[in-house]
Amino acid sequence: MKKDGLGLIYLTAIVCCLNITSVAAQGPHHDFRALQPTNRISPDRDNAGLKLPAGFGALKVADGLGDARHIAVTQQGDIYVKLASLKNGKGIYFLHDSNGDGKADIKTGFGNYGGTGMAIKNGYLYASSNTDVFRYKLDATEKVTTPDKPEKIISGLLARHEHEAKAITLDNGGNIYVNIGAYSNICQERDRAKGSPGIKSCPILDSAAGIWQFKADKLNQTYGDETRYATGLRNVVGLDWNAATNSLFVMQHGRDQLQDYTEFYNPKEAVELPAECMYELHKGSDCGWPYIYYDPIQHKKILCPEYGGDGKKTAGENAQDPLFAFPAHLAPDGLLFYTGNMFPEKYKNGAFIAFHGSWNRSPEPQKGYFVVFLPFKDGKPSGAWEIFADNFAGEENVQPGTAMHRPCGLAQGPDGSLYVSDDHGGTIYRIIYTGK
Repeated sequence: MKKDGLGLIYLTAIVCCLNITSVAAQGPHHDFRALQPTNRISPDRDNAGLKLPAGFGALKVADGLGDARHIAVTQQGDIYVKLASLKNGKGIYFLHDSNGDGKADIKTGFGNYGGTGMAIKNGYLYASSNTDVFRYKLDATEKVTTPDKPEKIISGLLARHEHEAKAITLDNGGNIYVNIGAYSNICQERDRAKGSPGIKSCPILDSAAGIWQFKADKLNQTYGDETRYATGLRNVVGLDWNAATNSLFVMQHGRDQLQDYTEFYNPKEAVELPAECMYELHKGSDCGWPYIYYDPIQHKKILCPEYGGDGKKTAGENAQDPLFAFPAHLAPDGLLFYTGNMFPEKYKNGAFIAFHGSWNRSPEPQKGYFVVFLPFKDGKPSGAWEIFADNFAGEENVQPGTAMHRPCGLAQGPDGSLYVSDDHGGTIYRIIYTGK
């Protein structure tokens, strides 16, 4: 009997060794530890205060970070967070979970500038201020090697106290794309002044209101080195390179203040227009700002009243049609195409969009403050959008300035988790699928 028991021990040991060898043979992208069940990662009891679809849970990775804008997650599960303004003198925070419970217990800061953009690509961390774009070399564990000595790759971008955020994304061909928002609502002679006419040949389009393309590895670039990739976009904060279509997708912030034109719009129409639009961009795309807006009720491009419109006149025959139109004044600040394997199949290659929430829908209720999902098939939207994560605001009848949290940035973890930043309460959320 003892001999048989010893043989069983030997057999078990051989099987275990074979299993380990099989995993190791899969190569460096299949770390053995990463394949172990993440039993220690579990949702908070209250799902971090969020309302989620059945089978999903959420936990707070970190809290109280300040105005956390866009984020990036490494293959080791560490998180880089870009702050709009400095916290303790730092504009970027590195978050590390040392004990595997899903909570960041090590937080270190670097970078002496605020801003929005954050991305990891080809061994570098990219980050933006409101006027410049920097990159930091990463080591083998994707930690920044010289936090006090970033390389400046772009400088001198316009920042004129409106739509200053320089959101960024990178393609697979060595290019980086930067939003340069319009320093105006609708290019009037007097900005946001009731009755002020729009400027017929808007000069803002020369240096803003579009997406600019730069080289991701070239230092000290300026406007003179750039390519204006797309124009006619009032402001873009959420953007992502879609690897499935090999193209750039953006979410535009629609115009404000149709409430000024009571002769053309009733109070409800004035706050339900215009749409927050998703565009698929290619070099030379023109989306029509400031001359037109997209009406999601009439499903038409409409001439703006500052340029002679009356709420009915169509225009923009040469302007690109949106790929999808969302309700007005939700403020899309994050866009992510999901490529992970944790979530159910319906989410694969679809788009998550973080809506920051409205401030100008009065007298109608404010809306937004949620993350939505838009399904895709063959590179195009394939169904209705749905609210995926809700209750960031913490109240049903939220008013401008009263929301507890406002979702902003999105990132995908190496295990397929979805991370969401909050630039009002400074929380980083992690959403996981449990199947329960």
